Amino acid sequence: MVKVMGIILEQQDGEWYNSLPHRGAVYDLISTAVYAEDTAVRLQAVVALGKSGDPRAVRPLVDLLSDDDPEIRLSATKSLGQLKSGRPVDELIGRLRDRDERIATREQAAVALSVIRSTGAISGLREFASDKDEDPVLRSFSKNLLKESGTL
Repeated sequence: MVKVMGIILEQQDGEWYNSLPHRGAVYDLISTAVYAEDTAVRLQAVVALGKSGDPRAVRPLVDLLSDDDPEIRLSATKSLGQLKSGRPVDELIGRLRDRDERIATREQAAVALSVIRSTGAISGLREFASDKDEDPVLRSFSKNLLKESGTL
């Protein structure tokens, strides 16, 4: 049984998140996401931050894009997409363009940019999709996201 802030996290699909206080505990979630030793607990806190809708989660999630753990980076990227804030656009474009990053994280950066839909996000995604030096599969994936969002 895993607990964060005394709340049991091993429940059915998303029930653990619904049992979290949505606003008052954001700083506890941030602390857990950044400092907890157990990766599973950190991942659950990162997911909860993305689902929280709390703008205070954006900066710590951006910082987690540089975490040593690739799973944390992937989860932080997904969570930023869920928050739909325009603030992390430059960092998400950087994650998308990072050729040393895992392809799944790069794809999630593209997804996040497509759902954020700010001018900078769409512009960055279009620029990436037209860059002939980038991975052709990832470029095609990005183009499809742009088409689906009606921005291509």
